Amino acid sequence: MAAEESGGVGRAPACLCVLCGLPAAGKSTLAREVLSTAAQHGWRASVVPYDDLIPEQAFQTKVEGDGVKLQEMQTEWKLHRQAVLRCIEQVLEKPRVLAELPSSCQINVAAWQQCIQSLQQPEALDRSPLLFLLDDNFYYPSMRYEVYQLARKYSLGFCQVYLQCDLESCISRNQSRSNPIPTEVILEMVKRLEAPNPQKNSWETNSISLNTTDNLSNGDIQRLMVLISNALSNPLSPVEDNTEQTEADRLKCATSVVHQADQACRRLISDAMKTARDNQVPPEHMRSLAAQLNESKATFLHNLRRQLLQEATCIQEEDVDVERVVNRAVDVFDHERQEIMSRIINGI
Repeated sequence: MAAEESGGVGRAPACLCVLCGLPAAGKSTLAREVLSTAAQHGWRASVVPYDDLIPEQAFQTKVEGDGVKLQEMQTEWKLHRQAVLRCIEQVLEKPRVLAELPSSCQINVAAWQQCIQSLQQPEALDRSPLLFLLDDNFYYPSMRYEVYQLARKYSLGFCQVYLQCDLESCISRNQSRSNPIPTEVILEMVKRLEAPNPQKNSWETNSISLNTTDNLSNGDIQRLMVLISNALSNPLSPVEDNTEQTEADRLKCATSVVHQADQACRRLISDAMKTARDNQVPPEHMRSLAAQLNESKATFLHNLRRQLLQEATCIQEEDVDVERVVNRAVDVFDHERQEIMSRIINGI
């Protein structure tokens, strides 16, 4: 069997399957169906529910003005997500010591042990295919790309399932839960969610979309099992040691983002100066406004470039939605720009 040969010497074939979509889109329900079907195939399978593994405070939102914004870029939250992947990595490296955790305690230990309980089988079954179902919203491609990188590192199968469910159904299902998340969080996530796009990201080729507004059909489950089987039989090639090229790609990506952000900031500064003139701001205040805005822009672009060069996801432009990154970054500068304008104009 091809899947059995693909795992390499000493390791059973394995697959990381990403389940992504809005909250209450049906990811957990789908995961249970797949677990049952996987058992019938003789596979070892485990669901990795991020909501259970990551402490609740990491998902908290903050209110800014009259809107609710997700804190998706917070360093602490990203560390929790990376800790989940490290736990999966340890299972891949040390399948016979599943109960042990990495030194980091950034996930719920009891929840993780429950995840791997079904994988603790007699040694004779260690060669059976291994499936991890990663249950999370995964609304940014960069989140999913981290899973792809792990699969490529260990020559695993990789696939994605996007659960497409209408907003009203998600909100209704969420409200019927014992511990619903705020509706504002779902509404904000709708704006940010980027479904797998194989045309844009070549690494997302092995993806399907399932409509989960209504109940899943047997045909839906069959499509997913075929997807997983193909992923098991066609593992990714390991990453070659191309550190020099990676750094060059990272620099190219960062330079492109910073250049476009610079152009956007210049337009915002121009608009600010026009607004100040329309408000008949005196010349001395105009000079102060220009100086403060340009100083703020320089600091902002410096910090943006430094952050991008440190980001693991800013590697190649074709793997990054540059326009989205620029827009999100410029929003930060725009907020500071408005504060500076308010101080100058209102201080007259």
